[in-house]
Amino acid sequence: MKMTRNFLPEQYRQTGALEINHSYLQDQFADHELIWEKIREVVKRGDFTLGSEVDKVETEFAKLNNTRHAIGVGSGTDALFLSLKALGIDKGDEVITTPYTFYATIGAIVTAGAKPVFADVGEDYNIDPCEIERKISPNTKAIMPVHWSGKPCEMDAIEAIASKHGLAIVGDACHAIKATYKGRQAGELGTFACFSFHPLKNLNVWGDGGMIATNSDEMANKLRLLRNHGLAGRDECRLFAYNSRLDTIQAVVALHMLEKIGHITKSRIAHSNYFDECLRDIPQITVPHREADVVQVYHLYMVRCERRDELQRYLVAHGVDAKVHYPVPMHLQPAAAFLGHKPGDFPVTETIAAQALSLPVHEFITREQQDRVVALIKAFYG
Repeated sequence: MKMTRNFLPEQYRQTGALEINHSYLQDQFADHELIWEKIREVVKRGDFTLGSEVDKVETEFAKLNNTRHAIGVGSGTDALFLSLKALGIDKGDEVITTPYTFYATIGAIVTAGAKPVFADVGEDYNIDPCEIERKISPNTKAIMPVHWSGKPCEMDAIEAIASKHGLAIVGDACHAIKATYKGRQAGELGTFACFSFHPLKNLNVWGDGGMIATNSDEMANKLRLLRNHGLAGRDECRLFAYNSRLDTIQAVVALHMLEKIGHITKSRIAHSNYFDECLRDIPQITVPHREADVVQVYHLYMVRCERRDELQRYLVAHGVDAKVHYPVPMHLQPAAAFLGHKPGDFPVTETIAAQALSLPVHEFITREQQDRVVALIKAFYG
């Protein structure tokens, strides 16, 4: 095979025609006419608010997660926030979570009135249970583990800690639909499991949407009040609350996507396994350890890389949409200044944030495209 002077095979040089993106929505919704037909029925009925499709998607989502209840809400962020409010969490309370997450995790805690308390992560990018134990105080009311990139946290240990100290678990499962931990669905892990239907998630809709899974009848009833102004009926308000209902039109899209989620999940796992196989032998790349009793669904496919920022620029210049999720961890964000953290407080998190790179593994990526990504990485490292 003829090589260029930078050791990149000519067939993999950027031509402008072969772009490898994280975004794939046009392909995923190429069958949008099927969705429009169902939306037209909603329009004819005028069934826009907590309509019958919301009931259907809640029922199907609960089945998928082996839980008694699923409650549709306005977003994944609202799912986290409302779960905390259902627990009665308020000013003066503390919630232990990870500094290696998306902003919404911490935002939900702060806007609920509580203080986020960070525990460092392990080499798998997920919160370290040993660090959780050290951060518990008399004010701690809940633990919020984040199943980062669709890999469930070490829940046996986290549940044992929660039980020992009488704490609730609000799982941030926004990346983790159909992920399993020792045979248990992500929705079964914790007091609540909170999911996002954001357009970039594995199960996505045409805007914002979210879902809360729980096995508690009491909490499910409270959540249904909290998401809908506290209304028990048109003329009865049991508590003054919030407006965070899953739109009926978005529920139509979610039902459509539930039919595809099995294929989406299998494709992401297969593509991620292929990248694992190809990248493990590159000395400058660290592929995370994969546990046999965990099904990771790869909302993100992430590896740690030497000279990460240079590699990212190189891949982007050659048409590969490599991303960093996220270069500045939560404890070092300007919004977290009030917590008083400084660089070095969470060393594993900070190391991962400086080294981790995300590669596309959605269901539409081809083996040829994956081979191109691998060839580019090998060429970069020489």
